[in-house]
Amino acid sequence: MTFLSILFALLIEQLKPLRADNPVYTWIKHFALMVEGWLNAGQARHGRLGWFCIMLALMVPTALIYWVCVHIGAWAAFAWNVIIVYLTLGFRHYSHYFTSIQLALNTGDDATARTLLAEWTKQDTTDMEVGEISRIAVEKALITTHRNVFGVFFWFLMPLGPACAVMYRVAEYLARAWNEPDHMKNEQFGRFATQAFYWIDWIPARLTASAFAVVGNFEDAIFAWRNFADRWKSETDGIILSSGGGAMGVLLGTPNENASDFLPIDAATVDSTGIETDSPPGELPTPRALQSTVGLVWRALLLWMFLLLLFSVGVWLG
Repeated sequence: MTFLSILFALLIEQLKPLRADNPVYTWIKHFALMVEGWLNAGQARHGRLGWFCIMLALMVPTALIYWVCVHIGAWAAFAWNVIIVYLTLGFRHYSHYFTSIQLALNTGDDATARTLLAEWTKQDTTDMEVGEISRIAVEKALITTHRNVFGVFFWFLMPLGPACAVMYRVAEYLARAWNEPDHMKNEQFGRFATQAFYWIDWIPARLTASAFAVVGNFEDAIFAWRNFADRWKSETDGIILSSGGGAMGVLLGTPNENASDFLPIDAATVDSTGIETDSPPGELPTPRALQSTVGLVWRALLLWMFLLLLFSVGVWLG
């Protein structure tokens, strides 16, 4: 049932992508904002209380409805699974940005590509070169795919199924909503949300990086992961992007991403085998890297689905 639930949800999303501003997401955003307004008194413990309140308010009803559906019949549980996976997956939430940027770069319309990238990433893209646009688009696509697809897959496979998928997506949102806005930066309230999502995403991030390595250039992906993942400020982003970049043969990240750890370009990094390396393997990003990203993501998705199918068949036979 798990495999079929994900498969049907993916097929439905291909036909009818869920808008990022859909009513369900909008309500959750308003709920999180309301809880933050009620509880934020500038201390970390208030953020911890708010986080658990939101999780209980969303996970408990999801689990109870699933329990009721199971007792009604397999078809009801299957329908509820499909609905939850459809709501928590975001395979095509932002794919229009990536596709449009790719088309703009391929036609030489750099100005449109900059505008689209600015809308997508909320960054200042003024005067960005084509290589920089390509790099940021690839990085954004890899991270977004992990958090909207592969991370959801992992938690949906856990015993609580739909409730765990909801937990993952909401935890990811709270880590952003309670830390990234200007009025929330450096606030104690969002600290627990960041720490909680780090541990919730610890295993999924490494599974995603492993999938990229398996379906891409395995040797370069693992090499980049082992030796260069700590060059990003976020450990999770570093693992995914170093592995993804190595798998595609594309250099991702910037020298000042983690200035405290990043060596000058003329300095050598020594890996665990004693081999000196100046930089990660790969070439500077170009518009072709966007097409490579599409291929990498689809191959990783097929790998996940194949493994899930084997797991489902094994459970059924057992």
